[in-house]
Amino acid sequence: MLHNLHTHNYTDNSDVLEVVNRYPYEAVDVPYFSTGIHPWYIDTDNVEEHLNIVEHCLQQPNCLALGECGLDKRIEIPLDVQVAIFEKQLLLAKKYQKPVILHLVAAFQELIEIKKRLNVDMPMIVHGFSKNAQVAKQLLDNGFYLSFGKYLLRNPELSEVFAGVPDDRFFLETDTIEEGITEVYAKASAAKNIDIELLKDIVSTNFKTVFKNG
Repeated sequence: MLHNLHTHNYTDNSDVLEVVNRYPYEAVDVPYFSTGIHPWYIDTDNVEEHLNIVEHCLQQPNCLALGECGLDKRIEIPLDVQVAIFEKQLLLAKKYQKPVILHLVAAFQELIEIKKRLNVDMPMIVHGFSKNAQVAKQLLDNGFYLSFGKYLLRNPELSEVFAGVPDDRFFLETDTIEEGITEVYAKASAAKNIDIELLKDIVSTNFKTVFKNG
């Protein structure tokens, strides 16, 4: 079994457990999903309605995580607005004890501060990780998980960063790329220099640990 932490494209492949992203205004039509308010798509007129939908979804057994949600300093929506909505979502994740899939752009220090201040105790996974070993270490030291996909395939230098991530702290994903999760696993096994079957076992164990679901 392959495990895809985060995708927007449901493949209905019986050999893959996919956590499919569904925004609050999208229908849930998949076996397993996550939902949250993405910073790109904050609709200030409908935030409360969307938060209510997120809270309702988090109570469903097939909603495995809150997200993707987070912070992005490279968009026009003011950071304080993003932070306020992000923190409300984290409180919901705490209430229902759901892991969090994070969209983070240029706001790692803010993320770490918020995690500490709100005393967030659920697993938090930075999806689409693309930064250097120093950023990876800082996030790992603060208890975060890292998920790799698009940039592992696109950026040769990221293989070395990925190879240094402890086996119990990473996930693999496709997000919106055209390549399938099989290609991501192949690249990851080469980067770690381990057999693909062992890699499957590692990721499966991480899924069981974080999502209580194999």
